[in-house]
Amino acid sequence: MKKKSTYYKLAATLLSTTLLFACTNNDTTTVTSETEAETAGTSTLVNTDVSKLVSEAVSYKEDDSYTDWENENPTYIELNGTEATFDSSAAVLFANNVLTIKTGGTYVLNGQLDNGQIVVDAEDKNTVKLILNGVDIQSSTSSAIYVMNAEKATISLVEGTENTVSDAEQYVYEDSSEDEPNATIFSKDDLTINGTGTLIVQGNYNNGIASKDKLKITGGTINVHAVDDGIMGRDLVAVKEGTIQIEAGGDGIKSTNDEDTSKGTIALEGGTFDITSGNDAIQSIASLWITDGTYTIKSGEGSPETISNHEERMPGQETSTAATTTASESESYKGLKAFVDIAIGGGNFTIDSEDDAVHSNQHVTLAGGEFTISTGDDGVHADSSVATTGGSIDITKSYEGIEGKNITIEDGEIQLISSDDGFNVAGGNDASGMDMPAAATEGSGTLQINGGYISVNAEGDGLDSNGSISMTDGIVIVNGPTQNMNGPLDYDSSFNITGGFIVAVGSSGMSQSHSEDSSQTGVLMTYPEIQSAGTMIHLEDSDGKNIVSFTPAKDYQSVFISSPELTKDASYTLNSGGTSTGEEADGLYADGNAEGGTKVIDFTISETVTWLNESGVTEAAANGPGGGGTPGSGDQARPDMGNRDDMFSDLDEETRQKMQEIMEQQRNGTITQEEAQEQLKELGIEMPQRGTPPTEQ
Repeated sequence: MKKKSTYYKLAATLLSTTLLFACTNNDTTTVTSETEAETAGTSTLVNTDVSKLVSEAVSYKEDDSYTDWENENPTYIELNGTEATFDSSAAVLFANNVLTIKTGGTYVLNGQLDNGQIVVDAEDKNTVKLILNGVDIQSSTSSAIYVMNAEKATISLVEGTENTVSDAEQYVYEDSSEDEPNATIFSKDDLTINGTGTLIVQGNYNNGIASKDKLKITGGTINVHAVDDGIMGRDLVAVKEGTIQIEAGGDGIKSTNDEDTSKGTIALEGGTFDITSGNDAIQSIASLWITDGTYTIKSGEGSPETISNHEERMPGQETSTAATTTASESESYKGLKAFVDIAIGGGNFTIDSEDDAVHSNQHVTLAGGEFTISTGDDGVHADSSVATTGGSIDITKSYEGIEGKNITIEDGEIQLISSDDGFNVAGGNDASGMDMPAAATEGSGTLQINGGYISVNAEGDGLDSNGSISMTDGIVIVNGPTQNMNGPLDYDSSFNITGGFIVAVGSSGMSQSHSEDSSQTGVLMTYPEIQSAGTMIHLEDSDGKNIVSFTPAKDYQSVFISSPELTKDASYTLNSGGTSTGEEADGLYADGNAEGGTKVIDFTISETVTWLNESGVTEAAANGPGGGGTPGSGDQARPDMGNRDDMFSDLDEETRQKMQEIMEQQRNGTITQEEAQEQLKELGIEMPQRGTPPTEQ
């Protein structure tokens, strides 16, 4: 992640004029969506107060975090192998190595219980408080601690103590049709874990800690090793603080109530989490709310060395229904996942995920926090809407960086690297395919950029929308594709710019500018030959004032620039090469002066979009989804490449499928680009090469 001081300096330098433009724009805070319902949902998402969501989902009572148990007239229980010692007047039974607590109250346990079990079967409505004061409880037939019946149970970890519980590898049930308990610590009722001591949970049979109602954690150091899921709550999982380490063969933390839509939330307000999971690290059957905490997460096998190594499954394959099956769960390897909404207001996240790092079947709101993400699929994905209103997101590896049917960037710092699209506006469950048109989503969805700082390094399209793109403010840097089957910008409807700064470089075969009806001007330059990575682009006005100094990270043949400092009827000079004395972040220089370099062209801006080549100003192609098309060499304009449905509209389904398979093989590295082009040509498809438009034979 670049230093924030550099980002804010760039913002102050590049956007000082933007603010003047934005003041006259009444639509700068409007969230655009496909329908009124979508608009309302996205607006609510953008304005989400995560702390309020948490407070509505969970309330903590005094007995959730008490420590003064010594003054509660406790019952002391000494465990000694196959025996237990306690006051004869206590409501406690001990038989066949099973210690049963029959009423509410405070019970202090210490010592070792071999091949035994603690059972809570309270006959009253009072809370049962289990104080673990240094215990080692091992069961050879079932759970170590089983809360069978209680209004509420709490487990308190005494300061300075280490407490170990482990269950059997195979459970013995009285009735063969039973499947409960199924965790080392299992509660049929509300359960809270608190204190400052240590709890080590060994889940040999199935799960580590499970509650059939609400599960709360307000303190302690908890280490869970589970064959399947680590920590589970049916109606709620809430963590206020604590140090939690989980190694789980299944999910790390999960909620499971798929019958009541008002329940099943996971609410995390703090704590330190270190989760290694065979499947999802944190999975909510409903919504996931996070306000703070430190999270180190590895899900599945983690992100592959190269994204194309996913040969056994396409990224993101999963059912989008709340009622998951065992098969679908086994195929999910996400970092943070919710079947409804995710809203994050703070925290520090390091996520290494085999599948999406952050995934919701409805909405994702990132209002704060710091994210470092490496993933084998999407960095952030929502089937409906993604919104960022703050925080910093550093996606170091992904298939696609951020994907949703609608994406709104209000604020925050985003840097991402993707093997396919950087931003992808596409509808439905993981709707990205391999750059194939999706009839169900064409023309819908919006990428709306209202502020923040965005830096994209994409092998596919930099900013890709099956609908439209809108920009009112912010800084956007795109290092786009080097292959001509993708472009730095790709949209089907329009790209309206009323403010902000954007520079987008990449291949020229499918490059697009913004729309002609934008209120802010821009230029699109197409070079006759590929320019080498590191060759600086310098644009200055007729007085020598620096407009843009930018050094692309990859080879490029086109550059699109839109800035509030570009005005109609003014003259400019585009230079190539040289250096800059300014402070650099992501190739973009703030302040400073450009030195050296070679003049490419002088030109005057007379239209909203000015198309340039080595000869100067050229004409655009006929208006289309790209807002004017891409310029050609000399005085000839290329056909518009914005709508890929137009490019392949005459292909039958079988040919489309073969085309997709060939493109996938190229992405996987199974065949070279030249081999892919040859195979496509045999199908009668000629993809664009170095600016040449595609043709159908």
